[in-house]
Amino acid sequence: MDEQDSRTCSSTASQLDHEQGANSRDDSEVTPLLKNHATKPSRTPLPWRQLFVLFWIQLAEPLTSQVIYPFINKMVKDMPITGGDEAKMGYYAGVIESLFSMTQALTVLYWSRLSDRVGRKPIILIGLVGLTVSMVLFGINTTFWGLVLSRCLSGALNGNAGVIKSMMGEITDETTIAQAMALMPVIWNTGATVGPVIGGWLSNPHEQFPSIFRGRFWETFPYALPCFVVALYCAGTFVLTFFYLEESMKSRSHPSSTLESGDNTTSHLHSQPLQLPLSQVLTPQVQMTIITYTLLAFLDIALRAVQPLFLTASPSFGGIGFSVPLVGTCLAAFFFASGVYQALAFAPLYAWMGPKSIYLLSVIMFVPIWALFPIMSASLDDGGTVNWATWVEFTVQIILYVIMDMGFSVAFIYIRASAPNAYSLGVTNGLGQTGASIARAIGPASATSLFAFSVQISRDTPTHIGPVLQWLGANLVYVVFILISIGAVMTVKRLPEKIEIIDREGTVDIVDDEV
Repeated sequence: MDEQDSRTCSSTASQLDHEQGANSRDDSEVTPLLKNHATKPSRTPLPWRQLFVLFWIQLAEPLTSQVIYPFINKMVKDMPITGGDEAKMGYYAGVIESLFSMTQALTVLYWSRLSDRVGRKPIILIGLVGLTVSMVLFGINTTFWGLVLSRCLSGALNGNAGVIKSMMGEITDETTIAQAMALMPVIWNTGATVGPVIGGWLSNPHEQFPSIFRGRFWETFPYALPCFVVALYCAGTFVLTFFYLEESMKSRSHPSSTLESGDNTTSHLHSQPLQLPLSQVLTPQVQMTIITYTLLAFLDIALRAVQPLFLTASPSFGGIGFSVPLVGTCLAAFFFASGVYQALAFAPLYAWMGPKSIYLLSVIMFVPIWALFPIMSASLDDGGTVNWATWVEFTVQIILYVIMDMGFSVAFIYIRASAPNAYSLGVTNGLGQTGASIARAIGPASATSLFAFSVQISRDTPTHIGPVLQWLGANLVYVVFILISIGAVMTVKRLPEKIEIIDREGTVDIVDDEV
């Protein structure tokens, strides 16, 4: 075959791949800044049907994780393991909150790499089974080790977080990625809004709804009802996924019969293995992106663990003494506000500010958020009751938290853009989710344990050491996380100003802070 025929055959193959929407090209050969569109690409429509199914699946994870937060501290306190000591509940509650992410960190990369080979849909179905079974077991356990087992099972079988992000990257391009990724935190926050409401208002149904939930079962398992409701949602999502979710990962090989020329060279080109080994996926850009995402996830999950503990604990134990239903309502208010803000504001802000500026703004918000905890404690009345100043400070904290939440949408875009090729998207997202899972494994336990340690210091510290050292000891948890937040800001500053997104045709599109 002469050179002209070879170019003709390659052009035919490329045109066929474009018509079929397939990623048949070995994108590992596409390096950053290899090429850019000469003109701005036309906007492609969002695949709303597939997005709806994916968002419905994504909703299961925040529901299963957030539903336990309003009652987990009370649940642990009532167990024999704490001896009824309120000061100890932070240690054990943090361990239970961390177990899901701890086991997920050990398995999510395996599930993500497996999805690059067998497809995304089978892995998602397995994850939904794991969530369903684990929530049922969590609701009917009255022992600490039973709760441990159920959370470990949930994390080990669930690799959906990384796989869903991979599917989102495969069904979007550079013209729709900001809009689609902006909706992911909206869905998460929707689940995180409904989850605490379910957990707070359906706990102890034999006391709250005695005419409906009678009998010894509901007295023995006072937290079974919210867990069963979420398990039922996961089971229904399994059915929806099985029938309506379409596989997004296209075949990696094309038979030569699909080409009129029948050229064996082209067939051989399309059948080359496209999944890179792990060592080649871990480029410097991937490493830096994962580090920033891991820090963001660590600070976020630590904040999510400390906030309900702070709201629930009595003033003598470093909190402000809200009731469980009120905590659920407050958390729901935050997640609702964040969801609305992300849906309306993120895409315009992304187009105006660019990815790195939004990322920096988001991470900076952690500093005043953590600083507001001791300010709220200091604003309580002499009797330890909440006043108008405390409510104003709490409202400001929620507003800052909403702004911070934009960072996750940008982090997902950076992770997608850092993938070496289109067929390494699953493993790249898996690596990012592994880092986030490790952070979310150690975050709750370290944060709540540090909270409990700070309470212990405030109770045991001699008065003669001075007011400054007393204050630092009593608020050690907030001081530590403020310093970590500053470190995270410095890390985000090292990200590139421009990001390159490899689309489904293997071309590179540049997004920077001047879009």
